[in-house]
Amino acid sequence: MTKVKRGPEKKGKVYGIGLGPGDPELMTLKAARLIREARVIAYPTLAGGASFARAIAADFITSGTREIVMDVPMTVARGPAQSAYDQGAVEISEALNAGQNVVILCEGDPFFYGSFMYLFARLKSSFEVEVVPGVTSVTACAAVAGLPLVARNEVMTVLPAPLDDAALIEKLATSDTLVLMKLGRHFPRVRALIEAAGLTANSVYIERATGVDEVVKPLKDAPDVAPYFSMILIVKGADPWL
Repeated sequence: MTKVKRGPEKKGKVYGIGLGPGDPELMTLKAARLIREARVIAYPTLAGGASFARAIAADFITSGTREIVMDVPMTVARGPAQSAYDQGAVEISEALNAGQNVVILCEGDPFFYGSFMYLFARLKSSFEVEVVPGVTSVTACAAVAGLPLVARNEVMTVLPAPLDDAALIEKLATSDTLVLMKLGRHFPRVRALIEAAGLTANSVYIERATGVDEVVKPLKDAPDVAPYFSMILIVKGADPWL
């Protein structure tokens, strides 16, 4: 009797899902469908807290879905976070090698400051990966603030607040529109630099855009403390047509 030689089992596929800035209705139809169909999902949490990504997707997660939770420590050191993504990639790989697709949830867009990119780097060489883009926090903040960002040949610069003063000051002087993200504990320092540059009147403060606890204020009226999910938009309005 001739023995039939079996080929390798089919591996599962990775879906990196952009969930948008917070309002579940801003998820794409494709993202919602893939989450509903998922038998395995994965997402990060910060220091054991609740997952913002999971909260956005909660109404689309079906009963019985396996959840791979990656607890990412809140620290400026890169090592602990990298270890969390290493362990997460191992668990995800086990599901993929068993032939299961895995949907990885990511707030905003997966490739715009998204946590998914760290898993993508670990999984892309061994598995098929599809990225589903999402509405970014930048465009969401512009929408809720009613603030067009750039026109014609204007230049927009995105700045993480942890950058040093010299870098922030240089960009404040040379860009037409600025987006300052990841404010958190850096907010007082960034606010002072904007004031020194004479741009406070051009600045809008937004936190938790599109969420139920959304805040939109001129920067001069902003609170003294800003959460991580907050942003400042600075539009100089150089285009004479506006």
